Amino acid sequence: MEACHSPHQSNVTSSGATTVAIISLEAFAGMWINAFIVCVLCIGWVRKKTLNSNEKILLLLGCSRISYFSFAWIYLFVSITYLNYIHIRTIREILAPFATFSNYSNLCVSACLCVFYCIKIANFRNSFFIYLKVKIDRIVPWLLLGSGILALALAIVTYDRNETMQSNNITVTCLENFWETNTRTDKHFFVSFFLAGFAYAASFMVVTFSAVLLLFSLWRHKCKMQTNSMKDLSMDAHIRAMKSILSFLVMYSINFVCLVLTIFYITTKENIMTLLIYVYLYAFPGIHSLILIFSNPKLEKALLQILYSVKCEFSGSRNCEKSWNPCNLLVFQCRKQVT
Repeated sequence: MEACHSPHQSNVTSSGATTVAIISLEAFAGMWINAFIVCVLCIGWVRKKTLNSNEKILLLLGCSRISYFSFAWIYLFVSITYLNYIHIRTIREILAPFATFSNYSNLCVSACLCVFYCIKIANFRNSFFIYLKVKIDRIVPWLLLGSGILALALAIVTYDRNETMQSNNITVTCLENFWETNTRTDKHFFVSFFLAGFAYAASFMVVTFSAVLLLFSLWRHKCKMQTNSMKDLSMDAHIRAMKSILSFLVMYSINFVCLVLTIFYITTKENIMTLLIYVYLYAFPGIHSLILIFSNPKLEKALLQILYSVKCEFSGSRNCEKSWNPCNLLVFQCRKQVT
């Protein structure tokens, strides 16, 4: 006779423990990175009493990713370590909606950021594009509001479908018509998968379209500079920007593939494929936020100041404050002029 496992007893295996350890490290690193973005932007907001459009998107993106890392990590930790708790309705009702909403919010806001960069940086003579470039600062709040409403609606519908599927699975043993029950369950599965796939595909198409337009604009401007023999620092900056956009597009494409695999590759078996998928899904938002920090002069300056202060604290040098202000600000200004 097999022994019954207590719901309070951990059922984690060696591979599960490895998954939890790696993902915990990525989740906490991502939370700290995005918390840094939120803190710097909030401090600047308090001092200047205002935020520009780029900072508004970054602030909301940082908050959504902190929420995503928090609830997704808790949900994954409980599902791997204490699987029996996931089947408790109260715990599922608390974790699942917030994890789903934060995931969709992260996707929608990151797509908004790509659209904003495309409209702000790209140059096209189309009248509609020029209109968007002029009105983008007024459109951003409505764009963020629409993204939040869309993410909330998708999360509510997905959660309602998942709860209906759970109810059908509970009552299946009490019904004699198994075919009718299985058909209803398959329909709910299809609707849930369709909603998730629609959200992932829509955000991916928006990001891809914005990145391709921006790449085309930068490439066309680079060709004009080559024909005019204007090979200078500005052209090098355009080439670096194109390489950054291409690398981001590749990373986002891999992230999209992993998200799709989570839909069609749902399994309770712990294997290397599942580990690689979740490791990448948890690594991508943190790496993307880190790239955003180094591409933003305000955030990069704050990070350099913190790192320099930490270095001085450990080295015990008394001349750190004197050497920081003239030297580092001069280097920062030079880098800013080059880019």
